[in-house]
Amino acid sequence: MSISSDNIAVVLVDDEENILRSLQRLLRDEPFELHTAASGEQGLDLLGQIPEVAVIVSDQRMPGMNGAEFLSHSQEVAPHALRILLTGYSDINATIDAINKGGAYRYISKPWDEDDLVRTVREAVTLYLRTRESRRLSEIINEQNKDLEAWNENLKKRLLQTTSTIRAQSEALKSFDKKHPVAVLSRAFDAFFETMCDFPAVHARTVSTLVTDAARKMGLDAETIGRFRLAALLHDAGKFSSLSHSPGKYLDEMSENELRDYRQHPLRGEEMFSRMEELQDVLPLIRGHHEAYDGSGFPDGLKGEGIPLGARLIAIADLIEKSARSVEQGRADYAIMSARFHCGTLLDPQLVTLFHSITQIVYFEGKKIGVVSEVEIAPRELMSGMRLARDVESASGVLLMQRDTVLDVAAVALIRSHYGKNPPSHGIFIQVTDE
Repeated sequence: MSISSDNIAVVLVDDEENILRSLQRLLRDEPFELHTAASGEQGLDLLGQIPEVAVIVSDQRMPGMNGAEFLSHSQEVAPHALRILLTGYSDINATIDAINKGGAYRYISKPWDEDDLVRTVREAVTLYLRTRESRRLSEIINEQNKDLEAWNENLKKRLLQTTSTIRAQSEALKSFDKKHPVAVLSRAFDAFFETMCDFPAVHARTVSTLVTDAARKMGLDAETIGRFRLAALLHDAGKFSSLSHSPGKYLDEMSENELRDYRQHPLRGEEMFSRMEELQDVLPLIRGHHEAYDGSGFPDGLKGEGIPLGARLIAIADLIEKSARSVEQGRADYAIMSARFHCGTLLDPQLVTLFHSITQIVYFEGKKIGVVSEVEIAPRELMSGMRLARDVESASGVLLMQRDTVLDVAAVALIRSHYGKNPPSHGIFIQVTDE
């Protein structure tokens, strides 16, 4: 670890002025502040005035308070400082006292070797910096543990508060599952997707979980919840019959033909199940899950509440799952933030809030809600309103945008342009927080 001053102080205490000058001369080029005192009493007063003392160097033989006594008292004022005693060969008992009672880190015999003294002080400062960093990390870990305990306690309270409602709804669903054809089909398709390990199956089951929990939270009846659950499982079934669509491919990576084919998958999904009488109420939800709240979606350009409720819920869950899957950490916060950015355009703003606590549970990572963090995303996922967590530089090191910048349309276009021509080895780091 390199030594950096960072307002780190070394205090020299000796009653002989010539020795203090000699010590100052030896250490004057070192990267830390030097302070001197002519007695133990002055040294204690001085320690109380310095914000951060890394090392204390004291002579043993001083009138009044000797070095061992001074170092002992100094532990109350500067508990984390390392202490070095300058002592003669005849002061062995005082040296032992300084080590046992004064917490001395090292002692240096007089007359000292100059190189050895400088090296000893440097090592002491370096050790202080390491232990300071260790204390800082321990405090962070302790604080995070407290935050996690608070988060878990809050989660327990939320779960306890909704236990009776969930139990009642679960009983209704069990009763529904035993006799209704949609429930039987839902269990069959769920079992089918569970046997598949690829991401379309994981995506379908996760979207189904999110939609089912949101429908329960709305207090919908068991039959409606079952219908929404099955529609969420089957919403992307039309992709399985596509010959050109690559799973997980972004829209801006598709060719014109691929994009045209992709836009047909809601219709293909509807067609696949159109001959099943039991699924007639599910078909509009499969067909409409890519309709947008502002009317810009497909295939029918439906708008607002003209889009079936189940389709609006699936659209939100679909975006949340894709957003969460696109990052390595902070998945819940990033997914919720992405959904908020699409409120009023792609998504129904009244329904998005239903998914906040559900998403935190589904993508639980043990992070305290409301704490700002950062996630790394691809340039194609940038949106106006996002705030940069780090500076954005081109591959050649040119600063494009400073951290804390709130992106607008022009800023997003600039970053995408530079990353498209000569992309760095990493993505864009943005701030996320669950508000």
